[in-house]
Amino acid sequence: MSLFFSPREKRSIFAEPPIPQPSALSSTFASINLSRTESSLQKVAVWAAVDLVSSLVSTLPVDVYEGVEASRRELPKPRLLEDPAGDGYGLGDWTYQYMMSVLLRGNTYGRTAARDRLGNPTQVVLYHPDEVQGWRDLKDGMPRWRVCGELLDAEAAADMWHQRAYTIPGRLLGLSPVAHHANTIGLGLAAEQFGRQFFEEGGTPSALLTNEQPLDPKQAATAKARFLATLRGSREPLVLGQGWKYQAISVAPEESQFLETQKYTAAECARIYGPGMPEILGYETGGSMTYANVEQRSLDLLTYALDRWLVRTERMFTGMLPGGQYVKINRAALARTDLLTRYRAHAIALRNQFMVPNEVRDIEDQGPLPGGDVVLPLATAKPEETGQ
Repeated sequence: MSLFFSPREKRSIFAEPPIPQPSALSSTFASINLSRTESSLQKVAVWAAVDLVSSLVSTLPVDVYEGVEASRRELPKPRLLEDPAGDGYGLGDWTYQYMMSVLLRGNTYGRTAARDRLGNPTQVVLYHPDEVQGWRDLKDGMPRWRVCGELLDAEAAADMWHQRAYTIPGRLLGLSPVAHHANTIGLGLAAEQFGRQFFEEGGTPSALLTNEQPLDPKQAATAKARFLATLRGSREPLVLGQGWKYQAISVAPEESQFLETQKYTAAECARIYGPGMPEILGYETGGSMTYANVEQRSLDLLTYALDRWLVRTERMFTGMLPGGQYVKINRAALARTDLLTRYRAHAIALRNQFMVPNEVRDIEDQGPLPGGDVVLPLATAKPEETGQ
């Protein structure tokens, strides 16, 4: 043992090192309970960021392919990508639940309820993330699971389905963004709670009623009661006798609502889910990020906040398909351009033979035309010569 190093702790190679969470370090916001996943959604910035990412990932078109380059071809969607849970709510609803769980708790858990003849999942029923506990066995290093308080046996554990984010070496579960940013989220909720209580409970008197003469408690109470009785239900002028003075107490809105604190915590909560998320959601950050058009805003959203989750989702679905098949999410559906820009892009695509007319019509929600699946002749004119 040296001066700066303590004796090495003896621990199983499968034991997970403890990580102190901000919510466990102090009781600064003891009245703010973030132990349930839904609690953090009371903070509008958290709700907005999580809902935005979850909604986009769950609504963008999903396609299945096999092969690459010239041999690449699109396949019909398997049952898994039509209704993953088998409950009739469909792919979008299931994907939204998957994203909400992984964004708030860093993990998504489920049970493989059905498989195909090759053993690939065809139905996965998701669990509420707060109802699942997972750890590695200290002896053999295998995952152990407890669902709704019940320890799963080996057979049930084999059907356990788990996806994680925010991973670090040596840990089975991904880190929970809510748990590790509890101070920031809790501060925002506490400021809102205090502001509400300020108006509901009157933390500061609304006015002072004073007299030049000394008053005993009984006289003060009588004067207060008579004064309030005069004010209630009447907007007539108030007449005070000799020696009485009435002074209203005004509180600045910034003080009563803690606006600056709320602005700061809102931006910080949104930033948990991507460096550009506060600006995308419209929160003040002191920066100068502006958007010339909707297309640039969508591109920043895709680059700074969304694409990593799209890649994770693609890999997750691909891992459940038979070998050789893979999933691609159509990011082009996110690019909302103005009409002229979109038509110019279609013209370039047709002129350079990487789209056919019916593909363009499908993008514009138009029906196919006879002969529209034929590639147009390669144009030799330059765009500037055609005015496009």
